[in-house]
Amino acid sequence: MSLLCSLLVSVPAFPGEQEDQRLGDGSSLRERLEWFQDMKFGLFVHFGIYSQWGCIESWPLVEVDKWARPEDLKAWTERGKDIELFKADYRKLNKTFKPVNFNPREWARDAADAGMKYFVFTTKHHDGFAMFDTRQGDYRVTHPNCPFSSDPRANIAAEAFKAFRESGFAIGAYFSKSDWYSPYYWSPDRPAPTRNPNYDTLAEPDKWMKFVDFVHGQVEELMTGYGPIDILWLDGGQVRPPKQDIQMDRLAEMARRHQPRVIIVDRTVGGKHENYRTPEQKIPPEPPDFVWETCMTMGDQWSYKPSDNYKSTRQLVHLLINIVAKGGNFLLNVGPQPDGRFPEEARARLKEIGEWMKVNSEAIYKTRAVRPYFQDKFAFTRKGSEVFVFYLMDEREDRLPSRLNIPSFQPKSGSNVSLLGAPQPLSWEREGSGFSVKLPDRVAQNPPSRHAVVLKIADEQGGR
Repeated sequence: MSLLCSLLVSVPAFPGEQEDQRLGDGSSLRERLEWFQDMKFGLFVHFGIYSQWGCIESWPLVEVDKWARPEDLKAWTERGKDIELFKADYRKLNKTFKPVNFNPREWARDAADAGMKYFVFTTKHHDGFAMFDTRQGDYRVTHPNCPFSSDPRANIAAEAFKAFRESGFAIGAYFSKSDWYSPYYWSPDRPAPTRNPNYDTLAEPDKWMKFVDFVHGQVEELMTGYGPIDILWLDGGQVRPPKQDIQMDRLAEMARRHQPRVIIVDRTVGGKHENYRTPEQKIPPEPPDFVWETCMTMGDQWSYKPSDNYKSTRQLVHLLINIVAKGGNFLLNVGPQPDGRFPEEARARLKEIGEWMKVNSEAIYKTRAVRPYFQDKFAFTRKGSEVFVFYLMDEREDRLPSRLNIPSFQPKSGSNVSLLGAPQPLSWEREGSGFSVKLPDRVAQNPPSRHAVVLKIADEQGGR
């Protein structure tokens, strides 16, 4: 039985833009994306040689991308803003990379404590340095010229995937299709001022084909030597036909031959290989008509930045609510320090998010969007016949009002209303097109959670 009046219409569980496909094992992509949508909250980790300088990952190598090189970028200014000197020294960072305190089990514990369900790791960013044991080239963490190569944890991607998989996480492999170290992408005999190949790929097809083979070789390594992979998260959206044809049909077929149920995210490209979309550092104003995930930094920067400006726990909880209320997943990024540990401030945020999730996760996991989604200080989700109403507390608001007045929403007559973490039934009544809930003084003065509380609405017969 529906709890909602005609003003409240659920968003379809699977938006209609992405056509269904049969995966490598004959299963349905739609079913797989339903599974993905159920998880809601994931951890993104950007970690690489760039972490040593605390600079923006990869992008300072691109001369025309001025936004990627703020004036306070220490490694850039120390080199007199000489791009060639910067590139040369950046590319030698593999020879000093030694994250002695790398402990992926600690990462996984922190993520699990936060209530996260999936993990996406940068196996290779645009700079071309592989954080896995690739045999397609020497620019890798396991090569003898990298001091960490002698460590038993040297295959960082493998170690991270294993630790998170053992902790029950779904696994996502971030991989950059562009590679600014490869001589078949940026030819060393000419300047490379932009993110694109510095030669005409149509005029030199043999060189470009060597790059295509290189990319396919690395992806096949990830699909065959690193256990079950749930998400192949491809970055570098400029790598697309006609001038940068990476032969995605063939790559996808190969990936699913080895990983039959893998979800592929050929991000920003569109089409059948972008199984879900990934808006970066932003949240859509309305629920989109496609499966989506907001990827966002906890601080200002994807990779580690000394004294980064971390979002408050309240901000992060509100972001999670906003995203989930609009039908999306939240992929929250943390950049490890050069020694491999998460910054203590980031760890504290994850722990505090987890404290909120312990009380309220029922309103997050396996839910779907329902109108009016997000209105004033209220957000809405549904799970079967149950509806959850979030009340988002202001930054200095540590107590609740004695009465919550929810606009544009009415439960069905006889519905039970309770507060997660304080499950006794609450008194409620209709008011105009909405309804109001009276909170006992003890609950208003001592809310069951900080940052936001959640009303649970169930019909009098119960069930889902």
